[in-house]
Amino acid sequence: MKQKVAMEILKAGKNVFLTGSAGTGKTYLLNKYIKYLKNRKITPVVLAPTGIAASHINGMTIHSFFGLGVREEVDDGFVNFLVQQKFLQTRLSRLKILIIDEVSMIPPELFRTIDKILRKFKGSSQPFGGVQLVLSGDFFQLPPISKSLKEEKFIWQTTLWGSADLKICYLNEKFRHDDSRLIKILDEIRSGCVSEESMEVFRSRYRKDFSNKFEITRLYTHNADVDRINEAELDRLEGDLMVFDSENEGTKRHRERIFKTSLVTPELKLKIGAAVIFVKNNYEKGYINGTLGKIVRFDRFSGSPVVEIFSGRKIIAEQEEWMVENDKGKIQATVKQVPLRLAWALTVHKSQGMTLDAAEIDLSKTFEVGQGYVALSRIKSIGGLRLMGLNDVALMVDRAVLQNDGKIKKESDLNWDEIKAFSDEEKEKMFFDFILLKGGTIDLDEIKDNKKELKKEAKNKFKKVKKETTIEITKKLLKKKKSLKEIMKERGLAENTVVDHLNKIRKLYPDFNFLHLKPKKKIIDSVTKAVEEIKKRKNEDDFMMNGEVRLKSVFDNLGEKVSYEDIKLALLFVD
Repeated sequence: MKQKVAMEILKAGKNVFLTGSAGTGKTYLLNKYIKYLKNRKITPVVLAPTGIAASHINGMTIHSFFGLGVREEVDDGFVNFLVQQKFLQTRLSRLKILIIDEVSMIPPELFRTIDKILRKFKGSSQPFGGVQLVLSGDFFQLPPISKSLKEEKFIWQTTLWGSADLKICYLNEKFRHDDSRLIKILDEIRSGCVSEESMEVFRSRYRKDFSNKFEITRLYTHNADVDRINEAELDRLEGDLMVFDSENEGTKRHRERIFKTSLVTPELKLKIGAAVIFVKNNYEKGYINGTLGKIVRFDRFSGSPVVEIFSGRKIIAEQEEWMVENDKGKIQATVKQVPLRLAWALTVHKSQGMTLDAAEIDLSKTFEVGQGYVALSRIKSIGGLRLMGLNDVALMVDRAVLQNDGKIKKESDLNWDEIKAFSDEEKEKMFFDFILLKGGTIDLDEIKDNKKELKKEAKNKFKKVKKETTIEITKKLLKKKKSLKEIMKERGLAENTVVDHLNKIRKLYPDFNFLHLKPKKKIIDSVTKAVEEIKKRKNEDDFMMNGEVRLKSVFDNLGEKVSYEDIKLALLFVD
């Protein structure tokens, strides 16, 4: 699936799992969606399981946002305690869209805890309290560290995953890697079968020498090794030591949070010849989080370090800003610092999310499946790899993840077939319907990036539903005994959207009567029998990721003699 298609599904207000191999732009797309929402005066909550991951999307950690401390599992008593906390009441009362990045690192226990807390705060039995849930990540990356030895290792193995009704968006366009050989190798690792041709490529990169012009980054597993190597290499250089202290504003607690959740340092020591890496994105100046370089001089006017990057281009590394904002968007702390870090060595953990021009990687001590894939996917091309060692575990992936990957790819293709049937106007309508259903408010006059024509059209389209949700409008038409086609025509909605409304009305108002839409008993009996037969044969292609039977499977089972419309309506009356 292309990013543009995934963006359309996100705009439609669906619960989404955004995935894809390394370098397909998952974080880029999330940031684009966040900007889209903010331009419409909707502020999503953006979270990640670790501080480093959260810093990549300017978010918070899950534990910090929900006030969990170090807990991953909570009982009803602790949830009741959280409900009494005013800061959480304020924070969660405004929550309508929850975005979580790097979800492969979330253990099942924490996933269920998020759901439990949101249901309680929102007073709703719906998964995650009915908020739009956008999950992003790649389960081929480093797995979660779970405190319990249970069969469930990943969140997709939980029943909660299925009940969340996530639309799968599997991105397949690669932007990070510009080397077809590396792309082939990474795809082979993901398929669970690395060819002899790829192994020969690895052998050709064993202890490969690079030009003395560059000291390439070495990836290690422990911070102690990284600090020791960087300090030793810096001491070895001749010349004056330049020290850059950060300029900080705000409370100590919030300043410390910036340093803890990003790669910026309060004190940066540099010398000419030092290997460095940029730790922030600045596309206009020509660097991203992970651009490798070497200090060639210090600017004689500003004193700022001048970095020669891998391409040979020289960049003056001037101060950048890191900020912490509260729920209302007010800045609580600011750190200004040169966006560099010593880069003779980095941990694999801290390199996740980075794009490295070159790296020295030792996979001879790999102990966890997926580690080799994560390390290799950091670099842009095979030409930037010096391989120091390789063991049998390094190129292995989790068998359960491998099997699940094929299923979610199929689901992603089916979601694309569904969304492309809608016109651009219908997609925009679906998004506004969703926000209004959640009780959001939209000030169309303040939408910054829309053209005047769209503003005018949007005002006319949505002025009638500002005080009542789209579901309530459909409900009124049902009271008038309108047929499905009449509602579609009067509302200007697609059949799928109206049927979705009927499902929501049935759940929200169990006693509401729309029996006039009920198909004949013969049709309901036929659909019921078809669903039972499909469930008995247990063919995974007949089911969606949430466990529901596919409409096409029912249609085929009935010999294409019952229309899709009648099947959809019949399912509303089947327990």
